[in-house]
Amino acid sequence: MDYQELETYFRSLDRSFFVDNEMKKYASSDEPLPIGFGQTISQPSLVLEMTRLLSPEKDSKVLEIGTGSGFQTAILAKMSAKVFTVERINELMEKAKKRLEALNFSNICYKVGDGSIGWPEYAPYDRIMVTAAVRILPDELINQLTTGGRMVIPVGLPGLQELKLITKSDDGDIHAKTVGLVRFVEFKGQYGWTE
Repeated sequence: MDYQELETYFRSLDRSFFVDNEMKKYASSDEPLPIGFGQTISQPSLVLEMTRLLSPEKDSKVLEIGTGSGFQTAILAKMSAKVFTVERINELMEKAKKRLEALNFSNICYKVGDGSIGWPEYAPYDRIMVTAAVRILPDELINQLTTGGRMVIPVGLPGLQELKLITKSDDGDIHAKTVGLVRFVEFKGQYGWTE
């Protein structure tokens, strides 16, 4: 992965473009902001760090769970060949899609639905980025990760989670490494912590 290119593109991306209403004025601050429907746009430093950990390559096929504002999606689309992004809230997806199309991205596929099952039709994926916290690792996502692939996912309970880097070795073994502590909104469905 070209870290210089990532850094340059990241700095060129105007976060206020991905934020609506009265929150626009806070877009330059390094903190999460509400984007409606109980969802947030992550703080920029965390988006950058998670992208570095995921380490997409120019030929990577990436699955993103939680499109949100589309900010992370734009960075993934810039750094990889193809992004398949899943968002459960239709209104957020519609806004994100408009923004990303305005930025002339043509390598993104969009789906409104349950991210906990991934997007099996296009599996396997070289990289999987999850931007909501799970209680336990979803088997469906692990199964959709190619050998040699990487997944970045917050795992834990409300208030504080461990950010995990999951890798799948050539023999299919799964390795999980905790790389930090984070606070994300809850993953919905069977892998969340509330029914």
